Amino acid sequence: MCSSDLRNMLKNPHYFPIYERHLSRYVGHPVTVFEIGTGEGGSCQMWKYYFGPMCRIVTIDIADKKEFAESQIFVRTGSQDDAEFLGNIVAEFGPPDIVLDDGSHLMTHINASFRALFPAMSTNGTYLVEDLNTAYWADFGGGLRVGGSFIERCKLLIDEMNAEYTNGALAPSAEGRAICNISFYKGIVVLEKAPFINTLLLRRPIPLPDEK
Repeated sequence: MCSSDLRNMLKNPHYFPIYERHLSRYVGHPVTVFEIGTGEGGSCQMWKYYFGPMCRIVTIDIADKKEFAESQIFVRTGSQDDAEFLGNIVAEFGPPDIVLDDGSHLMTHINASFRALFPAMSTNGTYLVEDLNTAYWADFGGGLRVGGSFIERCKLLIDEMNAEYTNGALAPSAEGRAICNISFYKGIVVLEKAPFINTLLLRRPIPLPDEK
């Protein structure tokens, strides 16, 4: 590809080590990526060349960005808070392994996308939400410790992820049982899925050595 074919993108520089930490395990594998927010088309190109020739990048935008479609990159037009639209994309491409939400940054939209796509992901999937500085801004439906903020939702998910240890004080949720890790960074949250294991069943008394 010549340089004239490369498109622009806007990313915070400190995101790139985070991507490498959480996404490098997918490189070279047949991974399906849903990117919410197409922008100028450079990000989906970056992911295509990062993950390699077996990946599929499905980029989603409320504006028509079909001119950015190319080999391995599929463009779909619709709103990220439209559960039916997102469900149709899952039906078309199968469960995503990675979801990157760099869309409207509105709390209602972020929460709607998460509700629709997180349960539909592969069991070892990774879900990233970027630019969560907006979770603290009223114009985006956020604010410090404001209910409905995606940061506040993720704080609750910490407890839901560990609900099995609360002796019934907190009922397990489907999302909490699916999550094995939540990582908070400046402006970005990463949620990683894994098959649920009831670790309470793995607890065994440790035998002590005989006293002499």
